[in-house]
Amino acid sequence: MQSWPITVDDVRGAHKMLAGVARVTPMESSRHLSALVGSPVHLKCENLQRTGSFKLRGAYVRIAGLSPVQRAGGVVAASAGNHAQGVALAASLLGVHSTVFMPRTAPLPKVAATRDYGAEVRLHGTTVDEALDAAQRYAETSGAVFIHPFDHQDIITGQATVGLEILEQCPEVRTILAGVGGGGLLAGIAVAIKAVRPDIRVIGVQAAAAAAYPPSLAVGRPVTLPSFHTMADGIMVGRPGDIPFELINTLADGVRTVSEESLSRALLLGLERLKLVVEPAGASPIAALLEQPDSFEGPVVAVLSGGNIDPQLMQRVLRHGLAAAGRYLSLRVRLTDRPGALATLLGVLSSVDANVLDVAHVRTDPRLGLSEVEVDLHLETKGPEHCLAVVGELGDAGYVVSR
Repeated sequence: MQSWPITVDDVRGAHKMLAGVARVTPMESSRHLSALVGSPVHLKCENLQRTGSFKLRGAYVRIAGLSPVQRAGGVVAASAGNHAQGVALAASLLGVHSTVFMPRTAPLPKVAATRDYGAEVRLHGTTVDEALDAAQRYAETSGAVFIHPFDHQDIITGQATVGLEILEQCPEVRTILAGVGGGGLLAGIAVAIKAVRPDIRVIGVQAAAAAAYPPSLAVGRPVTLPSFHTMADGIMVGRPGDIPFELINTLADGVRTVSEESLSRALLLGLERLKLVVEPAGASPIAALLEQPDSFEGPVVAVLSGGNIDPQLMQRVLRHGLAAAGRYLSLRVRLTDRPGALATLLGVLSSVDANVLDVAHVRTDPRLGLSEVEVDLHLETKGPEHCLAVVGELGDAGYVVSR
């Protein structure tokens, strides 16, 4: 039998350690998702955890495990968001000085929150990788302990406490879905669940545009993506961690991928139907349910891993989500440049109950004739069928429409 560096007894010990530090986050049921899937769906709300994500769990267990000499030298981390805040608060609670390197492009609310939790923030580079390099160099020269976001057994042990809470709050669970970046959360949940209930399926979810786990699992070793980008910055990792990969490769029941459209739709659903603010990474399990509602045995628990979303990103993602759900439609319509032409066009749109949000004229395109103008329209619509009806009505009225 394979021996792993983390046991369920380690996880139980971590859970006791975290009592009074990390919240036992609520488990909420979703009637909307349950109807979609055809069996009960429950949401493990780590977006309501202190610091807004599950990251506090692993960071606290890791720093608490340091020796007095190591604590005296402080800790250092690199992150653009959730890990930064988790390390900052954990270190403050334990009386340890923390230095966090963040890219200069990190959202200002996340930088401010990390400082408020007690960390010394140093802005470096424009990417997390550049901040990571700076943090590792700082650790080598200063003696501070580098706190990796996912590739350490203490980090994974802390994240595994989410799994124990799921078993306590929803013992009838048959499938658990959790987002995957480096793999610390999924690996920890798999360790906790499979040791107690090996019959429960534990499945990871990655953004298709930044999915390092499927090719890695296919060849049996961590693979580095040549390029990757996704709105789900919390799981935007180009290579699986070595320790999480081994655990996931053996214990988990697979990793699914979801599109950017599904991620934005999931975030929108969280706000509209679930009344929860969830970042794209945290919404990835919901996105998996939206894409393949019939493929998961219920009851299902979807782990909402975090809720730290930059307001500007939320604005863009919501617009994307509205478009993906057929609730927002952008069109370019060509018409004759004469008085009353725009009013006539708007009358056609009114007849099909399309709400006009924005109108812009384009007169300088060389493809246009001397008497022609194109109008960019941004419309609020009621869904995919309504979008088709709007385009069809414009076509029937003789307009040339492009999308």
